[in-house]
Amino acid sequence: MLSIVIPIHNEEPSILPLYDRLTSVLEQMQRPYEIIFIDDASTDRSFELLANLVETDGRLKVIRLRRNFGQTAALSAGFHESKGEVIIAMDGDLQHAPEDIPALLRKIEEGFDIASGWRKDRVDNAVMRRIPSRIANWLMAKASGMDLRDFGTTFKAYRAEVLKDVNLYGELHRFIPALASFYGARVAEVPIRNVPRASGESHYGIGRTFRVLFDILTIKFLLKYFTRPMHFFGSLGLIGTTLGGGTLAWLAVSKILGHDIVVEHGPLMMAAGLLLLAGLMMFSTGLIGEMMMRTYFESQDRRIYAIREILTRKHRGVAGGTR
Repeated sequence: MLSIVIPIHNEEPSILPLYDRLTSVLEQMQRPYEIIFIDDASTDRSFELLANLVETDGRLKVIRLRRNFGQTAALSAGFHESKGEVIIAMDGDLQHAPEDIPALLRKIEEGFDIASGWRKDRVDNAVMRRIPSRIANWLMAKASGMDLRDFGTTFKAYRAEVLKDVNLYGELHRFIPALASFYGARVAEVPIRNVPRASGESHYGIGRTFRVLFDILTIKFLLKYFTRPMHFFGSLGLIGTTLGGGTLAWLAVSKILGHDIVVEHGPLMMAAGLLLLAGLMMFSTGLIGEMMMRTYFESQDRRIYAIREILTRKHRGVAGGTR
Protein backbone atom coordinates (compact mmCIF):
# COMPACT_ATOMS: atom_id res chain seq x y z
CA MET A 1 0.00 0.00 0.00
CA LEU A 2 1.32 3.41 -1.00
CA SER A 3 0.11 6.69 0.53
CA ILE A 4 0.67 10.05 -1.17
CA VAL A 5 0.40 12.98 1.25
CA ILE A 6 -0.01 16.46 -0.25
CA PRO A 7 -0.50 19.58 1.89
CA ILE A 8 -1.99 22.51 -0.01
CA HIS A 9 -2.85 26.14 0.66
CA ASN A 10 -4.47 28.17 -2.13
CA GLU A 11 -3.31 25.92 -4.96
CA GLU A 12 -6.51 26.05 -7.05
CA PRO A 13 -4.80 26.22 -10.50
CA SER A 14 -2.54 23.24 -9.76
CA ILE A 15 -4.94 20.74 -8.21
CA LEU A 16 -6.53 19.22 -11.31
CA PRO A 17 -3.30 18.97 -13.38
CA LEU A 18 -1.51 17.47 -10.36
CA TYR A 19 -4.28 14.94 -9.76
CA ASP A 20 -4.30 13.87 -13.43
CA ARG A 21 -0.51 13.42 -13.60
CA LEU A 22 -0.37 11.73 -10.21
CA THR A 23 -3.08 9.17 -10.94
CA SER A 24 -1.52 8.43 -14.33
CA VAL A 25 1.82 7.60 -12.70
CA LEU A 26 0.26 5.55 -9.91
CA GLU A 27 -1.95 3.55 -12.26
CA GLN A 28 1.11 2.58 -14.33
CA MET A 29 2.84 1.28 -11.19
CA GLN A 30 0.02 -1.24 -10.64
CA ARG A 31 0.08 -1.24 -6.86
CA PRO A 32 -2.61 -0.24 -4.33
CA TYR A 33 -2.46 3.40 -3.34
CA GLU A 34 -4.29 6.25 -1.68
CA ILE A 35 -3.96 10.00 -2.20
CA ILE A 36 -4.43 12.31 0.77
CA PHE A 37 -4.81 16.05 0.25
CA ILE A 38 -4.62 18.26 3.35
CA ASP A 39 -6.28 21.62 2.78
CA ASP A 40 -4.57 24.03 5.17
CA ALA A 41 -7.51 26.47 5.29
CA SER A 42 -7.34 27.64 1.68
CA THR A 43 -9.30 30.78 0.81
CA ASP A 44 -9.71 30.01 -2.89
CA ARG A 45 -11.65 27.15 -4.55
CA SER A 46 -9.05 24.48 -3.66
CA PHE A 47 -11.31 22.61 -1.23
CA GLU A 48 -14.30 22.79 -3.59
CA LEU A 49 -12.27 21.17 -6.38
CA LEU A 50 -11.01 18.46 -4.05
CA ALA A 51 -14.51 17.80 -2.73
CA ASN A 52 -15.67 17.21 -6.31
CA LEU A 53 -12.78 14.83 -6.98
CA VAL A 54 -13.58 12.77 -3.89
CA GLU A 55 -17.00 12.00 -5.35
CA THR A 56 -15.37 10.30 -8.35
CA ASP A 57 -12.35 8.56 -6.79
CA GLY A 58 -12.60 6.20 -3.81
CA ARG A 59 -8.85 6.21 -3.34
CA LEU A 60 -8.80 9.94 -2.65
CA LYS A 61 -9.12 11.42 0.84
CA VAL A 62 -9.33 15.13 1.66
CA ILE A 63 -8.57 16.54 5.10
CA ARG A 64 -9.62 20.12 5.79
CA LEU A 65 -7.95 21.86 8.73
CA ARG A 66 -9.91 24.36 10.82
CA ARG A 67 -7.37 27.13 10.27
CA ASN A 68 -3.98 27.67 8.65
CA PHE A 69 -1.68 25.62 10.89
CA GLY A 70 1.32 25.52 8.53
CA GLN A 71 3.01 22.87 6.44
CA THR A 72 4.43 20.81 9.29
CA ALA A 73 1.03 20.43 10.96
CA ALA A 74 -0.62 19.61 7.62
CA LEU A 75 1.96 16.91 6.92
CA SER A 76 1.51 15.50 10.41
CA ALA A 77 -2.24 15.25 9.85
CA GLY A 78 -1.67 13.45 6.55
CA PHE A 79 0.85 11.03 8.07
CA HIS A 80 -1.57 10.23 10.88
CA GLU A 81 -4.38 9.38 8.44
CA SER A 82 -2.17 7.35 6.08
CA LYS A 83 -2.72 3.62 5.79
CA GLY A 84 0.20 2.74 3.51
CA GLU A 85 3.42 0.93 4.38
CA VAL A 86 5.25 3.55 2.32
CA ILE A 87 4.34 7.23 2.52
CA ILE A 88 5.35 9.85 -0.03
CA ALA A 89 5.07 13.54 0.81
CA MET A 90 5.08 16.18 -1.90
CA ASP A 91 3.98 19.77 -2.52
CA GLY A 92 0.82 20.66 -4.38
CA ASP A 93 2.20 23.41 -6.61
CA LEU A 94 3.51 21.13 -9.42
CA GLN A 95 7.15 21.95 -8.62
CA HIS A 96 7.46 18.29 -7.66
CA ALA A 97 7.03 15.99 -10.65
CA PRO A 98 4.88 12.91 -9.92
CA GLU A 99 6.97 11.13 -12.55
CA ASP A 100 9.85 11.06 -10.02
CA ILE A 101 7.90 8.88 -7.56
CA PRO A 102 9.22 5.56 -8.98
CA ALA A 103 12.81 6.76 -8.42
CA LEU A 104 12.08 7.44 -4.74
CA LEU A 105 10.38 4.06 -4.34
CA ARG A 106 13.36 2.24 -5.84
CA LYS A 107 15.52 3.49 -2.97
CA ILE A 108 12.97 2.25 -0.46
CA GLU A 109 12.95 -1.13 -2.18
CA GLU A 110 16.75 -1.20 -1.93
CA GLY A 111 16.40 -1.18 1.87
CA PHE A 112 16.56 2.48 2.79
CA ASP A 113 14.04 3.86 5.28
CA ILE A 114 13.87 7.35 3.76
CA ALA A 115 14.40 8.46 0.16
CA SER A 116 14.95 12.22 0.22
CA GLY A 117 14.55 14.30 -2.92
CA TRP A 118 17.49 16.42 -4.05
CA ARG A 119 16.77 19.38 -6.34
CA LYS A 120 20.04 19.03 -8.23
CA ASP A 121 19.30 21.73 -10.80
CA ARG A 122 17.26 24.43 -9.08
CA VAL A 123 15.27 26.98 -11.07
CA ASP A 124 14.55 29.38 -8.19
CA ASN A 125 15.76 32.95 -7.98
CA ALA A 126 19.48 32.89 -7.11
CA VAL A 127 19.49 35.75 -4.61
CA MET A 128 16.15 35.14 -2.88
CA ARG A 129 16.09 31.34 -2.82
CA ARG A 130 19.13 29.43 -4.09
CA ILE A 131 21.94 31.17 -2.17
CA PRO A 132 20.07 31.29 1.18
CA SER A 133 18.99 27.67 0.63
CA ARG A 134 22.57 26.56 -0.01
CA ILE A 135 23.77 28.24 3.17
CA ALA A 136 20.87 26.80 5.18
CA ASN A 137 21.47 23.28 3.83
CA TRP A 138 25.15 23.52 4.78
CA LEU A 139 24.25 24.62 8.30
CA MET A 140 21.63 21.89 8.61
CA ALA A 141 24.11 19.24 7.50
CA LYS A 142 26.63 20.42 10.10
CA ALA A 143 24.03 20.61 12.87
CA SER A 144 22.43 17.24 12.14
CA GLY A 145 25.55 15.33 11.12
CA MET A 146 23.78 14.13 7.95
CA ASP A 147 25.40 14.52 4.56
CA LEU A 148 22.27 15.69 2.73
CA ARG A 149 22.38 18.40 0.09
CA ASP A 150 18.70 19.36 0.17
CA PHE A 151 16.85 19.40 3.48
CA GLY A 152 14.22 21.87 2.32
CA THR A 153 12.23 19.87 -0.20
CA THR A 154 9.06 18.13 0.98
CA PHE A 155 9.36 15.47 -1.74
CA LYS A 156 10.41 12.37 0.21
CA ALA A 157 9.43 8.72 0.61
CA TYR A 158 9.26 7.14 4.06
CA ARG A 159 8.66 3.73 5.51
CA ALA A 160 5.59 4.24 7.68
CA GLU A 161 7.19 2.73 10.79
CA VAL A 162 9.95 5.35 10.68
CA LEU A 163 7.44 8.19 11.04
CA LYS A 164 5.98 6.60 14.19
CA ASP A 165 9.18 7.55 16.04
CA VAL A 166 9.06 11.19 14.89
CA ASN A 167 6.80 13.77 16.53
CA LEU A 168 6.39 16.87 14.38
CA TYR A 169 5.81 20.38 15.67
CA GLY A 170 6.88 23.93 14.81
CA GLU A 171 8.43 23.81 11.33
CA LEU A 172 10.55 20.70 11.75
CA HIS A 173 9.20 18.80 8.74
CA ARG A 174 12.40 19.53 6.79
CA PHE A 175 14.35 17.78 9.56
CA ILE A 176 12.44 14.50 9.48
CA PRO A 177 15.46 12.57 8.07
CA ALA A 178 17.68 13.97 10.84
CA LEU A 179 15.10 13.23 13.56
CA ALA A 180 14.55 9.72 12.18
CA SER A 181 18.30 9.11 12.04
CA PHE A 182 18.28 9.51 15.84
CA TYR A 183 16.54 6.10 15.84
CA GLY A 184 18.83 4.64 13.20
CA ALA A 185 16.87 5.29 10.00
CA ARG A 186 18.84 4.78 6.80
CA VAL A 187 18.54 7.74 4.42
CA ALA A 188 19.36 8.02 0.72
CA GLU A 189 19.23 11.07 -1.54
CA VAL A 190 17.56 10.90 -4.95
CA PRO A 191 17.92 13.57 -7.67
CA ILE A 192 14.53 15.01 -8.61
CA ARG A 193 13.36 17.56 -11.13
CA ASN A 194 12.71 21.13 -10.05
CA VAL A 195 10.41 23.06 -12.35
CA PRO A 196 9.05 26.62 -12.06
CA ARG A 197 5.65 27.09 -10.47
CA ALA A 198 2.94 26.73 -13.08
CA SER A 199 0.95 29.54 -11.49
CA GLY A 200 0.57 31.52 -8.30
CA GLU A 201 3.29 32.73 -5.96
CA SER A 202 5.54 30.88 -3.56
CA HIS A 203 4.46 30.91 0.08
CA TYR A 204 8.10 31.17 1.15
CA GLY A 205 10.40 34.18 1.05
CA ILE A 206 13.68 35.46 2.40
CA GLY A 207 12.02 35.96 5.81
CA ARG A 208 11.87 32.19 6.28
CA THR A 209 15.68 32.17 6.64
CA PHE A 210 15.45 33.35 10.25
CA ARG A 211 12.96 30.63 11.16
CA VAL A 212 15.25 28.06 9.57
CA LEU A 213 18.15 29.28 11.72
CA PHE A 214 16.04 28.82 14.85
CA ASP A 215 15.08 25.33 13.69
CA ILE A 216 18.77 24.49 13.15
CA LEU A 217 19.53 25.40 16.78
CA THR A 218 16.54 23.34 17.91
CA ILE A 219 17.53 20.26 15.91
CA LYS A 220 21.14 20.52 17.11
CA PHE A 221 19.98 20.47 20.71
CA LEU A 222 17.44 17.67 20.13
CA LEU A 223 19.88 15.37 18.36
CA LYS A 224 22.76 15.85 20.79
CA TYR A 225 21.16 16.54 24.16
CA PHE A 226 17.57 15.30 23.95
CA THR A 227 18.14 12.40 26.37
CA ARG A 228 20.85 14.14 28.41
CA PRO A 229 20.00 17.84 28.86
CA MET A 230 22.27 18.07 31.92
CA HIS A 231 25.29 17.66 29.63
CA PHE A 232 24.37 20.94 27.92
CA PHE A 233 23.08 23.03 30.80
CA GLY A 234 25.54 21.51 33.25
CA SER A 235 28.50 22.61 31.12
CA LEU A 236 27.22 26.18 31.04
CA GLY A 237 26.50 26.02 34.76
CA LEU A 238 30.01 24.76 35.50
CA ILE A 239 31.56 27.61 33.54
CA GLY A 240 29.36 30.21 35.23
CA THR A 241 29.81 28.95 38.79
CA THR A 242 33.56 28.45 38.36
CA LEU A 243 34.20 31.94 36.97
CA GLY A 244 31.73 33.66 39.28
CA GLY A 245 32.70 31.71 42.41
CA GLY A 246 36.43 32.06 41.70
CA THR A 247 36.15 35.81 41.19
CA LEU A 248 34.11 36.27 44.36
CA ALA A 249 36.63 34.19 46.31
CA TRP A 250 39.46 36.40 45.03
CA LEU A 251 37.49 39.51 46.01
CA ALA A 252 36.85 38.04 49.47
CA VAL A 253 40.59 37.52 49.97
CA SER A 254 41.20 41.10 48.84
CA LYS A 255 38.64 42.29 51.39
CA ILE A 256 40.39 40.36 54.15
CA LEU A 257 43.69 41.96 53.13
CA GLY A 258 42.13 45.39 53.66
CA HIS A 259 41.18 46.48 50.15
CA ASP A 260 37.94 48.35 49.55
CA ILE A 261 36.48 46.03 46.94
CA VAL A 262 33.25 48.03 46.58
CA VAL A 263 35.16 51.08 45.40
CA GLU A 264 37.96 49.33 43.52
CA HIS A 265 36.07 46.36 42.03
CA GLY A 266 32.37 47.17 42.32
CA PRO A 267 31.44 46.31 38.69
CA LEU A 268 33.56 43.14 38.80
CA MET A 269 31.84 42.02 42.00
CA MET A 270 28.40 42.50 40.41
CA ALA A 271 29.45 40.62 37.28
CA ALA A 272 30.85 37.76 39.37
CA GLY A 273 27.64 37.55 41.38
CA LEU A 274 25.56 37.42 38.20
CA LEU A 275 27.82 34.71 36.75
CA LEU A 276 27.45 32.62 39.89
CA LEU A 277 23.66 32.96 39.87
CA ALA A 278 23.48 32.22 36.13
CA GLY A 279 25.59 29.10 36.66
CA LEU A 280 23.33 27.86 39.44
CA MET A 281 20.30 28.52 37.22
CA MET A 282 21.87 26.47 34.42
CA PHE A 283 22.44 23.58 36.82
CA SER A 284 18.82 23.82 37.98
CA THR A 285 17.57 23.90 34.37
CA GLY A 286 19.62 20.81 33.57
CA LEU A 287 18.22 18.91 36.56
CA ILE A 288 14.65 19.89 35.64
CA GLY A 289 15.32 18.80 32.04
CA GLU A 290 16.61 15.42 33.24
CA MET A 291 13.47 14.88 35.33
CA MET A 292 11.23 15.90 32.42
CA MET A 293 12.95 13.47 30.07
CA ARG A 294 12.52 10.62 32.51
CA THR A 295 8.87 11.54 33.04
CA TYR A 296 8.34 11.69 29.26
CA PHE A 297 9.86 8.30 28.51
CA GLU A 298 8.47 6.46 31.55
CA SER A 299 4.92 7.86 31.50
CA GLN A 300 4.43 7.13 27.80
CA ASP A 301 6.41 3.88 27.84
CA ARG A 302 8.69 5.39 25.22
CA ARG A 303 12.08 3.91 24.43
CA ILE A 304 15.33 5.72 23.72
CA TYR A 305 16.10 3.13 21.04
CA ALA A 306 14.37 1.60 18.02
CA ILE A 307 14.71 -2.04 16.96
CA ARG A 308 15.05 -2.75 13.26
CA GLU A 309 14.59 -6.51 13.55
CA ILE A 310 15.01 -9.47 15.91
CA LEU A 311 16.28 -12.78 14.58
CA THR A 312 15.56 -16.04 16.38
CA ARG A 313 16.96 -19.49 15.81
CA LYS A 314 13.80 -20.91 14.22
CA HIS A 315 13.97 -18.17 11.55
CA ARG A 316 17.65 -18.52 10.80
CA GLY A 317 18.19 -18.22 7.08
CA VAL A 318 14.69 -16.88 6.56
CA ALA A 319 14.46 -13.20 5.60
CA GLY A 320 11.10 -12.75 7.28
CA GLY A 321 12.14 -13.81 10.79
CA THR A 322 11.62 -10.39 12.35
CA ARG A 323 9.22 -8.61 14.62
